[in-house]
This record gives sequence, C-alpha cells and structure tokens, in this order.
Amino acid sequence: MPLLSGERCVSVRLLTESRVQTVAMSSITVPPPKCLQKTFVAPRRHMFGPGPSNVPPRILAAGAEPIIGHMHPEMLEIMSDIKSGIQYAFQTQNNMTIAVSGTGHTAMECAIFNAVEPGEGVLTAVNGIWGERAAEMAERIGARVNSIVTTAGGYFTSEEIDRALAKHKPVLFFLTHGESSTGVVHPLDGIGDICHKHNCLFLVDCVASMGGAPLHMDKQGIDILYSGSQKVLNAPPGTAPISFSERACQKVFNRKTKPVSFFLDMTWLANYWGCDGKPARIYHHTAPVSAFYSLRESLAILAEQGLENSWQRHKEVAEYFHEGLENMGLKLFVKDKNARLPTVTTIVAPPGYDWKEITSYIMKNHNLEISGGLGPSVGQVLRVGLMGGNSSKASVDMVLEALRDALRYCHKSKV
Repeated sequence: MPLLSGERCVSVRLLTESRVQTVAMSSITVPPPKCLQKTFVAPRRHMFGPGPSNVPPRILAAGAEPIIGHMHPEMLEIMSDIKSGIQYAFQTQNNMTIAVSGTGHTAMECAIFNAVEPGEGVLTAVNGIWGERAAEMAERIGARVNSIVTTAGGYFTSEEIDRALAKHKPVLFFLTHGESSTGVVHPLDGIGDICHKHNCLFLVDCVASMGGAPLHMDKQGIDILYSGSQKVLNAPPGTAPISFSERACQKVFNRKTKPVSFFLDMTWLANYWGCDGKPARIYHHTAPVSAFYSLRESLAILAEQGLENSWQRHKEVAEYFHEGLENMGLKLFVKDKNARLPTVTTIVAPPGYDWKEITSYIMKNHNLEISGGLGPSVGQVLRVGLMGGNSSKASVDMVLEALRDALRYCHKSKV
C-alpha cells in the first residue's frame, strides 16, 4: 500500500481535526431520529369504519398536483369552485359558504364561536356524542347551555323541540342530522320553522350524512350547516364545508364582542373566501392548498354523479346491508327503519363476544376496518361506514363475509 506524501498526510490530519472540532462545537443535542431514516409506506386497507373513508385515485392524484400560492389567482378560482360545490351539496344559495381549514370539529367551533356570545343561551339535542361535544364547546365560551337528551338510537319529536325552545329561549339550537355514534339520521322537516318562531338559529351537523341522505339547507330552514371532507366526499380529512344563512349572518356580523378565535372569525374568513363583497382579499392564514385540490375534486365527483343518485345509492346499499345482517341473525341498533343513517350502520354487539376481539380479528385477517361504539354507544354496537365510493354491494359482501368469519373464530362466552 503506497504511503501518503507528507503534504497529503497534513491535509488528512487537518480535515480530521476539523471534523472532530465541528462535532465538538455542534449545538445539536438531539440526534436525527432513526425512525425517520426508514421509508414509510402506508398500508392499504378497506376503510369501512365511520370515517375516514378510502380516498379514490382521482382525488389522491388531485392532491398531488404542484403547490401554488394560497393567494394566487388560480387558488382563488379553486376556492370559488369549492364554494359552488358546497352550495350544491348543501342545496343552498347562501353567499356565505366556505370550507374551513380543519376537520369537522373545526367547523363546529366556527359555527358556535361566531353565532354565540358569552351569556347567551344554547340548546343542544343530545342523542349521541356530537350533541355532547357541541354543549361543551358552547360552555367553554361562556354560553348558558341546556340540553334535551334521549336514549342512544333515538331522536326527538318536533313537539319536544318546540317545548324545549319555549322553555329555555336560546339564540342557537344544535342538532345532528347524521349521528355517527348511534347510527341515527334525524328528521329535519319543520324544525327550522319552529326555531325561527322562537327567534332562534338552527345549527345542523351533517358531517356523516352530507351526500348520503337527503338534505335541503334552504328548504328546511337551516341557518348554519357544516360537514367534513372525509366521509361521503372521500377526500382526506382536514377541510370542512360550512354555510351561513342571511339570518345567521345578521347575528354573526352584528356581535357586541369579537369571537374567541381569530382563526375561526367569520369576519376574516368571509373576506378570505371573497364572500364579503370587498374588492380585495386580505391574508388571513395559509390555506391547505393540497387539501383544497382534493376537496374540489371530491365535490366535482359528487356533482358528476348527481346528488339524488348518491342519496339513492346509499339508501339501497344500506338496505341491502341491513337485510344481510338480519339474515345472519344480527340485530340493528336503530329500531325505526326510517331513522337508520344510510352511511353508518350500528349493529348490536353480538351477545357473548368481545367487540374488540371482533374488530381486531377482522382487521388482521381481512384487512378491513370496522369500529366499536363511540360516546353513549361504547360497548353496545359495532359501527360500519359505507360512504361515497365505498357504498356498494361489493363492499357489503366483504363486510358480511368478514363478520361471518369473525363470529366463527372469535371466542364466545358461554355465560
């Protein structure tokens, strides 16, 4: 092996000393995490829980388009397209229609934080977890909160709502249209008129029902309506459609106090989305550009399919699923057939089985997600979501076969 010349020896020694000195002088005390040195590959699964749903290739491809600036003209055009798509999905002509940068919870807070001031009354209808969440959000901003409560799997009559509004005199009434924790789709007709008779705004959560069950914001007198991107729309989680009626806008934009959240302040968001009639849009926050690409594409797919066709398909697939479950000897949690949510089915947890073992077995052996209960339905039900592109008889057949297999091999108590 040839020896290094004296000059090269000096160079190597100096370079080595320099590296040692650099390491010694480094301010880094936390090393690069080894876990991030491995390539991550997301597993492919059948997402048949209550959400998120599988994202089809067309929407994934839209989300992978090159990033542009959140205030670029092309982005403003995309936001305008999204607004039109939401107006179609909600069946509303409301100008104040946007997508909040965040999940459905963000839209829920946007609605409550903007429509309610400290000390004002809020009435929530609790027939699952979402009424409970709305009540807690309203309490956190200092509202006077009252709730009407019914059993999980049930819903309220117009008479019950009328009496509660007359008693509590709230400025806002909250109701969940598609209660994904219990599998109930709540009747809406006539409730808006009752609210307005009591000088109360009607706020509706349709995260789990939009696109999967008939919904007419304007005709049904809904003042604030919000949803999420990850259910029937099959877009990634992270964007939340919301719309305000003119009646709601009168309340929102004539507040005595500022909303507790700057990020969710509709005065800013209305301008950001070009809904306030002003010629210039002012920077508010950096919108999730890729998520907006995906949301636009998902709304385009819904428009191509047709809203009524989507409602009908979800209804037919749900009925096919319910029949298959009953033929297996399983029971549906919601007794009233007309109150069963077409997008999320709740199955009475099979007696003698551990529901966690069933869901784990199905995930492990069928690569398929279904879930247990949530909130008041924990331990009582299995929940299966067949939404958007997942709403098909082929998907139903997969779920039924997975359930049959699980009931054959999972432990059943003899007690």
